[in-house]
Amino acid sequence: MEQQIKQSNFIKFISSDTKSIAEKDDEPPGSRGEVSVFSTLSFKSNFLINSISVPYNHIYHSRRSEDEKIKYFRRTFFPLTTVKEWNDWHWQVANRIHRIEQLNKFLTLAEDERLVLSRPGLKLPMAISPYYMSLLDRDDAAHPLRRAVIPTTHELIQRPEEKEDPLGEESQSPVRGLVHRYPDRVLFLVHDLCATYCRYCTRSRVVGRGLLKPEKKRFELMLEYIRQVPSIRDVLISGGDPLLLSDERLEWLLSQLRKISHVEIIRIGTKVPVVLPQRITSKLVKMLKRYHPLWISIHFTHPEECTPEVSKACEKLADAGIPLGSQTVLLRHINDNVETMKKLMHSLLQMRVRPYYLYQCDPIPGSFHFRTSVQKGIEIIKGLRGFTSGYAIPTYVIDAPGGGGKVPISPEYWVGRDENDVLLKNYENKLFRYPDVVKER
Repeated sequence: MEQQIKQSNFIKFISSDTKSIAEKDDEPPGSRGEVSVFSTLSFKSNFLINSISVPYNHIYHSRRSEDEKIKYFRRTFFPLTTVKEWNDWHWQVANRIHRIEQLNKFLTLAEDERLVLSRPGLKLPMAISPYYMSLLDRDDAAHPLRRAVIPTTHELIQRPEEKEDPLGEESQSPVRGLVHRYPDRVLFLVHDLCATYCRYCTRSRVVGRGLLKPEKKRFELMLEYIRQVPSIRDVLISGGDPLLLSDERLEWLLSQLRKISHVEIIRIGTKVPVVLPQRITSKLVKMLKRYHPLWISIHFTHPEECTPEVSKACEKLADAGIPLGSQTVLLRHINDNVETMKKLMHSLLQMRVRPYYLYQCDPIPGSFHFRTSVQKGIEIIKGLRGFTSGYAIPTYVIDAPGGGGKVPISPEYWVGRDENDVLLKNYENKLFRYPDVVKER
């Protein structure tokens, strides 16, 4: 089969070509063993929260714009940090918040947050960029963005239907870090690091552990698989977050993929523009522009993420001719109502991001408190269809457990047939007839 590499050729490649590739490579800031970083990372001397008496929560009850809110946060909690430092993505990554004693400076922790953070060794590590922390509500543990990134005791409860690898990625991985599920495309996992970890992450079994490193040796094995399977026309680069790679490392990978004649499209899946918009530099965008056709799918969760900083990042990418799409996970008590979802989709369109997928939350361990019923997802799509522009309506999908791929789910608008007519219901639940062509002349 075309999807299966001839074993002898692949073994020959492994034994002969990889010896010349450097064993150690540059990695994203703070990536040399994410788990150990969580216990040893020390903040710079400009982290002077203890001496501050400003009523921080005031900002959440004012009419300041989002950019003013972020400025207020920076001046309050990082008073000696310059604007230049704050806008340096390396600084943001190096100063991520990842321990309970750090969170105590920013948030009034609820009991279920405090209890889980007091336990040694979170299964899914916590790390939040200072920028994204500035968007969280200090006192409200039910704040949607806060629920998405702060662990709670709910994570400790695993139900029978929840699996470490719900999508069966390991069983569809011919090379470590490469998932080949569909005939014409592959998922290329560059590493397991993120600027901010979502608590409902599909790859919670992998991310944040520093086990999947961005090494050329491993990349070359994945590239060779792609070279030997000519049916692969579409490569999705993901992880972890690929935009945490240095410009040089990312360009090397893009250039290698562009040398493969049958690879038509390259996509990047990322949440960096949302949690680390400082990463979207002019230099990065100029480099990405050289590798068209290139598409970027951005993970958005809630309209409060759509700040001026994020809008500027998306504007840079869109101005470079990079089509932008959004991928949103449906989450209980975070975005599971029509008004929130509509506001998010409208905000995305204003930033030139086309709503693409609305995902049903995958059944990873400890995810029950995030998962809604499928009926809720159908209700949301029904609440959007006809009540906003078609561009604002994502495709609602369930990623079938066990590796079945994305299955679209939609409200029933097809009622049936009456002789030669098709019976349809519109968004107002009114019945219409369409004269079908029953027999081609």
